[in-house]
Amino acid sequence: MEKPNKKLKRILMIIGITGAVYVSFRYLLPLVVPFFIAYGIALFLKRPVMWIHRNICWKWRGKRHYFPIAVAGMILLVWLIGLFGTGCYLGGYKLLQECRRLSEAFPRIVNGIDRELTGICYKIERIFHIKSGVVPGLVREGILDMLSNLHKTAMTYLVGNSMSWFQKIIQAAVFFFITLFAVILFLQEMEELRLRRERSVFRQEFAMVSTRIVNVGKAYIKTQGSIMFVTMVVCAAGLFLMGNPYYLLLGVAIGILDALPIFGTGTVFFPWILAEVFQRDWKSAVCLAVIYGICYFVREIMETKLMGNEVGLSPLETLAAIYVGLLLFGLWGFILGPMGLLLIEDFVKTYCKEE
Repeated sequence: MEKPNKKLKRILMIIGITGAVYVSFRYLLPLVVPFFIAYGIALFLKRPVMWIHRNICWKWRGKRHYFPIAVAGMILLVWLIGLFGTGCYLGGYKLLQECRRLSEAFPRIVNGIDRELTGICYKIERIFHIKSGVVPGLVREGILDMLSNLHKTAMTYLVGNSMSWFQKIIQAAVFFFITLFAVILFLQEMEELRLRRERSVFRQEFAMVSTRIVNVGKAYIKTQGSIMFVTMVVCAAGLFLMGNPYYLLLGVAIGILDALPIFGTGTVFFPWILAEVFQRDWKSAVCLAVIYGICYFVREIMETKLMGNEVGLSPLETLAAIYVGLLLFGLWGFILGPMGLLLIEDFVKTYCKEE
Protein backbone atom coordinates (compact mmCIF):
# COMPACT_ATOMS: atom_id res chain seq x y z
CA MET A 1 0.00 0.00 0.00
CA GLU A 2 1.37 3.40 -0.99
CA LYS A 3 2.06 5.98 1.70
CA PRO A 4 -0.26 9.00 1.84
CA ASN A 5 2.54 11.44 1.03
CA LYS A 6 3.46 9.38 -2.06
CA LYS A 7 -0.15 9.45 -3.24
CA LEU A 8 -0.26 13.20 -2.66
CA LYS A 9 2.93 13.65 -4.69
CA ARG A 10 1.42 11.67 -7.55
CA ILE A 11 -1.80 13.71 -7.44
CA LEU A 12 0.16 16.96 -7.44
CA MET A 13 2.31 15.64 -10.29
CA ILE A 14 -0.76 14.78 -12.38
CA ILE A 15 -2.27 18.22 -11.70
CA GLY A 16 1.00 19.97 -12.56
CA ILE A 17 1.56 18.00 -15.76
CA THR A 18 -2.07 18.52 -16.83
CA GLY A 19 -1.75 22.27 -16.23
CA ALA A 20 1.53 22.42 -18.16
CA VAL A 21 0.02 20.54 -21.11
CA TYR A 22 -3.04 22.81 -21.11
CA VAL A 23 -0.96 26.02 -20.98
CA SER A 24 1.31 24.72 -23.75
CA PHE A 25 -1.63 23.86 -26.00
CA ARG A 26 -3.50 27.09 -25.23
CA TYR A 27 -0.71 29.67 -25.48
CA LEU A 28 2.46 28.16 -26.98
CA LEU A 29 1.13 25.83 -29.67
CA PRO A 30 -0.55 28.58 -31.80
CA LEU A 31 2.84 30.28 -32.11
CA VAL A 32 4.59 27.25 -33.62
CA VAL A 33 1.81 25.56 -35.64
CA PRO A 34 3.48 26.11 -39.06
CA PHE A 35 6.68 24.53 -37.77
CA PHE A 36 4.85 21.47 -36.44
CA ILE A 37 3.11 21.06 -39.80
CA ALA A 38 6.41 21.57 -41.60
CA TYR A 39 8.11 19.00 -39.37
CA GLY A 40 5.42 16.43 -40.16
CA ILE A 41 5.76 17.05 -43.90
CA ALA A 42 9.55 16.85 -43.59
CA LEU A 43 9.30 13.47 -41.88
CA PHE A 44 7.02 12.29 -44.68
CA LEU A 45 9.51 13.44 -47.33
CA LYS A 46 12.68 12.48 -45.48
CA ARG A 47 13.15 9.01 -46.99
CA PRO A 48 12.74 9.91 -50.70
CA VAL A 49 14.78 13.11 -50.24
CA MET A 50 17.65 11.23 -48.61
CA TRP A 51 17.49 8.59 -51.33
CA ILE A 52 17.87 11.28 -53.99
CA HIS A 53 20.68 12.93 -52.01
CA ARG A 54 22.67 9.71 -51.61
CA ASN A 55 22.12 8.14 -55.02
CA ILE A 56 22.38 11.11 -57.38
CA CYS A 57 25.92 12.41 -57.49
CA TRP A 58 28.55 13.59 -59.98
CA LYS A 59 32.22 14.36 -60.12
CA TRP A 60 33.49 17.82 -60.87
CA ARG A 61 37.09 19.01 -60.58
CA GLY A 62 38.05 15.78 -58.90
CA LYS A 63 35.42 16.03 -56.16
CA ARG A 64 32.23 14.04 -55.71
CA HIS A 65 29.16 16.24 -55.36
CA TYR A 66 25.84 14.97 -54.05
CA PHE A 67 22.42 16.26 -54.98
CA PRO A 68 21.52 19.05 -52.49
CA ILE A 69 18.93 18.08 -49.89
CA ALA A 70 17.20 21.46 -50.12
CA VAL A 71 16.81 21.20 -53.89
CA ALA A 72 15.51 17.61 -53.64
CA GLY A 73 13.00 18.69 -50.99
CA MET A 74 11.87 21.65 -53.09
CA ILE A 75 11.39 19.44 -56.16
CA LEU A 76 9.31 16.90 -54.20
CA LEU A 77 7.26 19.68 -52.60
CA VAL A 78 6.51 21.22 -55.98
CA TRP A 79 5.61 17.77 -57.33
CA LEU A 80 3.23 17.10 -54.42
CA ILE A 81 1.62 20.54 -54.75
CA GLY A 82 1.22 19.98 -58.50
CA LEU A 83 -0.28 16.52 -57.92
CA PHE A 84 -2.70 17.93 -55.35
CA GLY A 85 -3.56 20.84 -57.64
CA THR A 86 -4.21 18.47 -60.56
CA GLY A 87 -6.55 16.39 -58.41
CA CYS A 88 -8.37 19.51 -57.26
CA TYR A 89 -8.64 20.72 -60.85
CA LEU A 90 -10.12 17.45 -62.15
CA GLY A 91 -12.49 17.15 -59.20
CA GLY A 92 -13.36 20.84 -59.40
CA TYR A 93 -14.10 20.56 -63.12
CA LYS A 94 -16.63 17.81 -62.44
CA LEU A 95 -18.15 19.81 -59.60
CA LEU A 96 -18.37 22.93 -61.77
CA GLN A 97 -20.24 20.96 -64.42
CA GLU A 98 -22.80 19.91 -61.82
CA CYS A 99 -22.96 23.49 -60.49
CA ARG A 100 -23.66 24.70 -64.03
CA ARG A 101 -26.47 22.17 -64.40
CA LEU A 102 -27.79 23.23 -61.01
CA SER A 103 -27.76 26.92 -62.02
CA GLU A 104 -29.62 26.07 -65.23
CA ALA A 105 -32.23 24.16 -63.27
CA PHE A 106 -32.42 26.76 -60.49
CA PRO A 107 -35.44 28.68 -61.92
CA ARG A 108 -37.32 25.40 -62.25
CA ILE A 109 -36.42 24.45 -58.66
CA VAL A 110 -37.57 27.86 -57.40
CA ASN A 111 -40.87 27.52 -59.28
CA GLY A 112 -41.37 24.07 -57.79
CA ILE A 113 -40.73 25.38 -54.27
CA ASP A 114 -43.11 28.27 -54.95
CA ARG A 115 -45.84 25.86 -56.05
CA GLU A 116 -45.35 23.68 -52.99
CA LEU A 117 -45.40 26.63 -50.59
CA THR A 118 -48.45 28.07 -52.31
CA GLY A 119 -50.22 24.73 -52.04
CA ILE A 120 -49.42 24.51 -48.33
CA CYS A 121 -50.68 28.07 -47.81
CA TYR A 122 -53.98 27.28 -49.56
CA LYS A 123 -54.38 24.16 -47.40
CA ILE A 124 -53.89 26.28 -44.28
CA GLU A 125 -56.53 28.72 -45.55
CA ARG A 126 -59.04 25.94 -46.12
CA ILE A 127 -58.38 24.38 -42.72
CA PHE A 128 -58.72 27.64 -40.75
CA HIS A 129 -61.34 29.21 -43.09
CA ILE A 130 -59.15 32.17 -44.00
CA LYS A 131 -59.87 34.40 -46.96
CA SER A 132 -58.25 33.10 -50.12
CA GLY A 133 -54.91 34.70 -51.02
CA VAL A 134 -54.14 36.14 -47.56
CA VAL A 135 -51.66 33.49 -46.34
CA PRO A 136 -49.67 33.28 -49.64
CA GLY A 137 -49.38 37.06 -49.64
CA LEU A 138 -48.12 37.14 -46.05
CA VAL A 139 -45.61 34.36 -46.73
CA ARG A 140 -44.41 36.07 -49.91
CA GLU A 141 -43.93 39.38 -48.07
CA GLY A 142 -42.10 37.59 -45.25
CA ILE A 143 -39.73 35.87 -47.67
CA LEU A 144 -39.03 39.14 -49.51
CA ASP A 145 -38.35 40.93 -46.22
CA MET A 146 -36.06 38.11 -45.10
CA LEU A 147 -34.09 38.21 -48.37
CA SER A 148 -33.82 41.99 -48.16
CA ASN A 149 -32.52 41.81 -44.58
CA LEU A 150 -30.06 39.07 -45.52
CA HIS A 151 -28.78 41.20 -48.41
CA LYS A 152 -28.33 44.25 -46.16
CA THR A 153 -26.64 42.19 -43.44
CA ALA A 154 -24.32 40.52 -45.95
CA MET A 155 -23.33 43.82 -47.54
CA THR A 156 -22.76 45.43 -44.13
CA TYR A 157 -20.64 42.47 -43.06
CA LEU A 158 -18.58 42.48 -46.27
CA VAL A 159 -17.97 46.24 -46.15
CA GLY A 160 -17.20 46.26 -42.44
CA ASN A 161 -14.93 43.20 -42.49
CA SER A 162 -13.23 43.60 -45.87
CA MET A 163 -9.99 44.77 -44.23
CA SER A 164 -9.98 41.91 -41.73
CA TRP A 165 -10.54 39.41 -44.55
CA PHE A 166 -7.67 40.99 -46.48
CA GLN A 167 -5.46 40.63 -43.41
CA LYS A 168 -6.51 36.99 -43.02
CA ILE A 169 -5.60 36.31 -46.65
CA ILE A 170 -2.18 37.90 -46.11
CA GLN A 171 -1.71 35.87 -42.92
CA ALA A 172 -2.70 32.67 -44.73
CA ALA A 173 -0.19 33.40 -47.51
CA VAL A 174 2.57 34.10 -44.96
CA PHE A 175 1.64 30.90 -43.09
CA PHE A 176 1.83 28.90 -46.33
CA PHE A 177 5.25 30.20 -47.39
CA ILE A 178 6.74 29.93 -43.90
CA THR A 179 5.58 26.32 -43.77
CA LEU A 180 7.15 25.58 -47.18
CA PHE A 181 10.48 27.17 -46.24
CA ALA A 182 10.41 25.42 -42.86
CA VAL A 183 9.93 22.05 -44.58
CA ILE A 184 13.07 22.61 -46.67
CA LEU A 185 15.06 23.79 -43.65
CA PHE A 186 13.88 20.85 -41.54
CA LEU A 187 14.99 18.45 -44.28
CA GLN A 188 18.36 20.17 -44.53
CA GLU A 189 18.96 20.23 -40.76
CA MET A 190 17.21 16.98 -39.78
CA GLU A 191 20.42 15.16 -38.80
CA GLU A 192 21.75 18.12 -36.86
CA LEU A 193 18.46 18.48 -34.98
CA ARG A 194 18.54 14.77 -34.13
CA LEU A 195 22.03 15.09 -32.67
CA ARG A 196 20.99 18.11 -30.62
CA ARG A 197 18.01 16.21 -29.22
CA GLU A 198 20.19 13.25 -28.28
CA ARG A 199 22.68 15.50 -26.45
CA SER A 200 20.01 17.55 -24.71
CA VAL A 201 19.14 17.10 -21.01
CA PHE A 202 15.47 16.91 -22.08
CA ARG A 203 16.01 14.28 -24.77
CA GLN A 204 13.49 11.91 -23.12
CA GLU A 205 10.80 14.62 -23.06
CA PHE A 206 11.55 15.64 -26.66
CA ALA A 207 11.25 12.00 -27.75
CA MET A 208 7.90 11.54 -25.99
CA VAL A 209 6.40 14.78 -27.32
CA SER A 210 7.61 14.28 -30.90
CA THR A 211 6.47 10.64 -30.96
CA ARG A 212 3.01 11.51 -29.68
CA ILE A 213 2.62 14.45 -32.05
CA VAL A 214 3.56 12.32 -35.05
CA ASN A 215 1.37 9.37 -34.00
CA VAL A 216 -1.70 11.45 -33.15
CA GLY A 217 -1.26 13.60 -36.27
CA LYS A 218 -1.14 10.50 -38.47
CA ALA A 219 -4.15 9.05 -36.65
CA TYR A 220 -6.14 12.27 -37.08
CA ILE A 221 -5.40 12.53 -40.80
CA LYS A 222 -6.13 8.86 -41.36
CA THR A 223 -9.35 8.94 -39.30
CA GLN A 224 -10.80 12.12 -40.77
CA GLY A 225 -9.73 11.23 -44.28
CA SER A 226 -11.30 7.77 -44.02
CA ILE A 227 -14.55 9.07 -42.51
CA MET A 228 -14.80 11.88 -45.07
CA PHE A 229 -14.19 9.50 -47.96
CA VAL A 230 -16.69 6.91 -46.71
CA THR A 231 -19.30 9.64 -46.07
CA MET A 232 -18.82 11.06 -49.59
CA VAL A 233 -19.14 7.59 -51.13
CA VAL A 234 -22.23 6.69 -49.08
CA CYS A 235 -23.97 10.00 -49.81
CA ALA A 236 -23.06 10.04 -53.50
CA ALA A 237 -24.09 6.39 -53.97
CA GLY A 238 -27.35 6.86 -52.09
CA LEU A 239 -28.28 10.01 -54.00
CA PHE A 240 -27.31 8.34 -57.28
CA LEU A 241 -29.66 5.41 -56.52
CA MET A 242 -32.38 7.96 -55.70
CA GLY A 243 -31.88 9.44 -59.19
CA ASN A 244 -30.53 12.80 -58.00
CA PRO A 245 -28.61 14.43 -60.90
CA TYR A 246 -26.29 16.31 -58.49
CA TYR A 247 -25.22 13.25 -56.51
CA LEU A 248 -21.47 13.94 -56.80
CA LEU A 249 -21.68 17.63 -55.91
CA LEU A 250 -23.95 16.95 -52.93
CA GLY A 251 -21.89 13.93 -51.82
CA VAL A 252 -18.67 15.96 -51.73
CA ALA A 253 -20.36 18.91 -49.98
CA ILE A 254 -21.96 16.68 -47.32
CA GLY A 255 -18.65 14.85 -46.76
CA ILE A 256 -16.85 18.15 -46.14
CA LEU A 257 -19.61 19.37 -43.81
CA ASP A 258 -19.44 16.10 -41.88
CA ALA A 259 -15.76 16.77 -41.13
CA LEU A 260 -16.79 19.96 -39.30
CA PRO A 261 -18.12 19.22 -35.78
CA ILE A 262 -20.30 22.34 -35.77
CA PHE A 263 -22.23 21.32 -38.87
CA GLY A 264 -22.27 17.60 -39.65
CA THR A 265 -24.45 15.72 -42.10
CA GLY A 266 -27.61 16.69 -40.22
CA THR A 267 -27.21 20.28 -41.46
CA VAL A 268 -28.21 19.04 -44.92
CA PHE A 269 -30.33 15.98 -44.21
CA PHE A 270 -32.71 17.28 -41.51
CA PRO A 271 -34.17 20.16 -43.58
CA TRP A 272 -34.18 17.97 -46.67
CA ILE A 273 -36.10 15.18 -44.93
CA LEU A 274 -38.62 17.67 -43.52
CA ALA A 275 -39.12 19.16 -46.98
CA GLU A 276 -39.81 15.70 -48.42
CA VAL A 277 -42.26 14.97 -45.60
CA PHE A 278 -44.16 18.22 -46.28
CA GLN A 279 -44.36 17.21 -49.94
CA ARG A 280 -45.60 13.74 -48.87
CA ASP A 281 -42.74 12.12 -50.75
CA TRP A 282 -42.36 9.36 -48.16
CA LYS A 283 -40.04 7.26 -50.28
CA SER A 284 -37.46 10.03 -50.66
CA ALA A 285 -37.76 10.96 -46.98
CA VAL A 286 -37.10 7.36 -45.91
CA CYS A 287 -34.15 7.03 -48.33
CA LEU A 288 -32.61 10.25 -47.04
CA ALA A 289 -33.13 9.13 -43.44
CA VAL A 290 -31.38 5.82 -44.21
CA ILE A 291 -28.43 7.63 -45.82
CA TYR A 292 -28.18 9.98 -42.83
CA GLY A 293 -28.36 7.07 -40.38
CA ILE A 294 -25.56 5.21 -42.18
CA CYS A 295 -23.36 8.34 -42.21
CA TYR A 296 -24.05 9.00 -38.53
CA PHE A 297 -23.15 5.49 -37.37
CA VAL A 298 -20.13 5.36 -39.67
CA ARG A 299 -18.73 8.49 -38.03
CA GLU A 300 -19.53 7.39 -34.47
CA ILE A 301 -17.97 3.94 -34.96
CA MET A 302 -14.98 4.88 -37.12
CA GLU A 303 -14.08 8.00 -35.13
CA THR A 304 -13.53 6.26 -31.81
CA LYS A 305 -12.37 2.94 -33.27
CA LEU A 306 -9.78 4.26 -35.73
CA MET A 307 -8.50 7.02 -33.46
CA GLY A 308 -8.28 4.67 -30.49
CA ASN A 309 -6.51 1.92 -32.41
CA GLU A 310 -3.99 4.32 -33.92
CA VAL A 311 -3.00 6.14 -30.72
CA GLY A 312 -3.46 3.34 -28.19
CA LEU A 313 -6.54 4.55 -26.33
CA SER A 314 -9.72 2.63 -25.64
CA PRO A 315 -12.88 3.85 -27.42
CA LEU A 316 -14.22 5.29 -24.13
CA GLU A 317 -10.95 7.15 -23.42
CA THR A 318 -10.88 8.44 -26.99
CA LEU A 319 -14.49 9.67 -26.80
CA ALA A 320 -13.90 11.38 -23.43
CA ALA A 321 -10.65 12.99 -24.65
CA ILE A 322 -12.31 14.28 -27.83
CA TYR A 323 -15.24 15.71 -25.86
CA VAL A 324 -13.02 17.51 -23.34
CA GLY A 325 -10.74 18.70 -26.14
CA LEU A 326 -13.65 20.18 -28.08
CA LEU A 327 -14.82 22.04 -24.96
CA LEU A 328 -11.36 23.42 -24.21
CA PHE A 329 -9.90 24.08 -27.66
CA GLY A 330 -12.83 24.18 -30.08
CA LEU A 331 -12.49 22.40 -33.41
CA TRP A 332 -8.82 21.60 -32.80
CA GLY A 333 -9.84 19.70 -29.67
CA PHE A 334 -10.53 16.62 -31.75
CA ILE A 335 -6.78 16.13 -32.12
CA LEU A 336 -5.51 18.06 -29.08
CA GLY A 337 -7.73 16.14 -26.63
CA PRO A 338 -6.30 12.64 -27.30
CA MET A 339 -2.80 14.08 -27.75
CA GLY A 340 -2.99 15.87 -24.39
CA LEU A 341 -4.26 12.76 -22.60
CA LEU A 342 -1.45 10.64 -24.06
CA LEU A 343 1.20 13.22 -23.14
CA ILE A 344 -0.12 13.41 -19.57
CA GLU A 345 -0.04 9.60 -19.27
CA ASP A 346 3.50 9.41 -20.73
CA PHE A 347 4.93 12.10 -18.43
CA VAL A 348 3.22 10.69 -15.33
CA LYS A 349 4.50 7.16 -16.05
CA THR A 350 8.01 8.42 -16.75
CA TYR A 351 8.35 10.62 -13.67
CA CYS A 352 6.66 8.08 -11.39
CA LYS A 353 9.21 5.44 -12.43
CA GLU A 354 12.05 7.80 -11.60
CA GLU A 355 10.87 8.24 -8.00
